[in-house]
Amino acid sequence: MGERMKENLKNDVSVICFAFGGGCLRYFFTTWLGFSGTVVVNLSGCFLLACLTYFFLTFKNFSEWLTIGLGTGLIGSYTTFSSYNLDLLKMILQHTTGEAVLYLVISILGGLLCAYCGAFCGTSLGKKLVRRRQR
Repeated sequence: MGERMKENLKNDVSVICFAFGGGCLRYFFTTWLGFSGTVVVNLSGCFLLACLTYFFLTFKNFSEWLTIGLGTGLIGSYTTFSSYNLDLLKMILQHTTGEAVLYLVISILGGLLCAYCGAFCGTSLGKKLVRRRQR
C-alpha cells in the first residue's frame, strides 16, 4: 500500500469516527431542544467550523487526518442543512410565513455572524499559540 493510499485511509477513518460523534451531538441537541435544536446546531456549527478552520490555518501544527476529521466528520455531521430546509418547508406549508422568514433570517444572518466570530476566535487563538511556541 502506497503512502498516499495510507494517508487517504487514515483520513477516511478519521471522518467516519468523528462523524459518529457529530451525529450523536446533533441528535442530542435536536432531541433536547426540539424544533429550535436545528437553529442552535447550525449556528454553533458555523462558529465551530470557522473557528477550527482559521485556527488550523494560523497555527499550522496539525495532522491532515485531524483537520479533515474535525471539519468534515465532526462539524459536517453535526450541522444539518437538510433539516434546516425541511423545517423551513414545513413552516411554509403550514402557512406560518412570518416564522419561516424569521427562521430564514436568523439562520443566514446568524450563521454569518457566528462564522465571523468563529474566524476571529480561531485566528486569535492560533496567533496566541504561535507566539507562545516561539518563546
